[in-house]
Amino acid sequence: MTYIGLDLGTSSLKAILIDDDQRVLAEHSVALSVSRPHDGWSEQDPKDWADATQTAIRALGVASDLSDVAGIGISGHMHGATLLDASDTVLRPCILWNDTRSAIEAAELDANPQFRDLTGNIVFAGFTAPKVAWVRNNEPDLFDRLAKVLLPKDYLRLALTGEQVAEMSDAAGTSWLDVQKRDWSDDLLAATGLDRSHMPNLVEGSDISGTLRDTLADDWGLPHGVVIAGGGGDNAASAIGAGVVAKGDAFVSLGTSGVLFAASDAYQPDAASAVHTFCHALPDTWHQMGVILAATDALQWLSRLTGQSAAELTQDLGALQAPSRTLFLPYLGGERTPHNNADMRGQFLHLDHATDAKQAARSVLEGVAFAFADCQVALRSTGTTIESALALGGGAKSDYWLETIATTLDIPLMLPAAGDFGAALGAARLGMMAASGAGSEVATMPKIEKTVAPDPSLTSAFAETHARYREAYSVLKDI
Repeated sequence: MTYIGLDLGTSSLKAILIDDDQRVLAEHSVALSVSRPHDGWSEQDPKDWADATQTAIRALGVASDLSDVAGIGISGHMHGATLLDASDTVLRPCILWNDTRSAIEAAELDANPQFRDLTGNIVFAGFTAPKVAWVRNNEPDLFDRLAKVLLPKDYLRLALTGEQVAEMSDAAGTSWLDVQKRDWSDDLLAATGLDRSHMPNLVEGSDISGTLRDTLADDWGLPHGVVIAGGGGDNAASAIGAGVVAKGDAFVSLGTSGVLFAASDAYQPDAASAVHTFCHALPDTWHQMGVILAATDALQWLSRLTGQSAAELTQDLGALQAPSRTLFLPYLGGERTPHNNADMRGQFLHLDHATDAKQAARSVLEGVAFAFADCQVALRSTGTTIESALALGGGAKSDYWLETIATTLDIPLMLPAAGDFGAALGAARLGMMAASGAGSEVATMPKIEKTVAPDPSLTSAFAETHARYREAYSVLKDI
């Protein structure tokens, strides 16, 4: 049997095909664009996701035989508000995870203590509920026609199966889920003018959520009856792909945004820390995340500013060195953990005549590392200690960045051997679980190519600079 994993990212949709031994037989990515019609806005057209899926699966079929596909798993960027009317017609472009227009609505909802009590999380401006509250306040005609709210990957599920279904890990990021009970909260829905009829049904990520439409199966060369797994939000699916499923397992993800992720066998929230406490994509498991909004995104910003590619900026940086006086605060679009501040913006401090592009690049890499260190402090405040972590994402290709993060966090980082161990593989593994009835034993950790250890001669210098970084935020946040 073979299995397909679909990962709906912000900048692309990726599809992979694996066999029973989890060997990747084929893969294909389709680029996606983001619309930013106003400052702080970030939107996508859901039709583009469905079109990209058609293109990607057809490409898999060109590269490999799809006649024995048994299951499909889906992953996607979290928190997006995809609004449908009673006929499943999309009412407006999807408001994405990194859209901050609903800061006022988020603060109003967060002032209701039920939200933190039941979800275990702050109501962040990026979450789904405040976005729908914004639509209610600013686009009332659309709100009156609203029949269903779907998360991005769950709109893909609707296109694939005709079923309106969500799963626990993604639903936990809406601010409507009782995260401990793993069920929608009627009280939280009512607080935003909604009820259960507006929500999709809930399943676990490894459960069957529906079957592929026969018309699509015929078009793509798949058998009838292919099951679609519940799937997972992108970070939970990445954890499945990396084998981070048991208490004590962790990863650092250097993608567009940054995540410090720890799996847990218990629900242990501390909303005030701005740590995300969500359901995992497997039953009876949870996870905690410190989330920063700009990781490789900060490096891409510097790339646009300097006209040098990210690879050019990060090559030939030499051996790891102590931070200079130059500081970079990577809050280009606000920040989540630990600040919950949608209004803060990025800063360069202590520039001088000697600051060149290479030094600016080091400062950006360090600033992102310090943002991860803030997440580490927040996770510790909940009782979660990370002893080591896998390093995932595009930014993990930079040895200098890995050395910077390992020394800042003072933990070893494990770099997987060549291969894809991200959300697409996690989605495929969930598709395998749904089709075969297998459990978490499918989600093994990858072979480790190398371990990047902290540099003990520099840990004090990085700790001192991290303290300056934290002080800089406290001074600048109100300006």
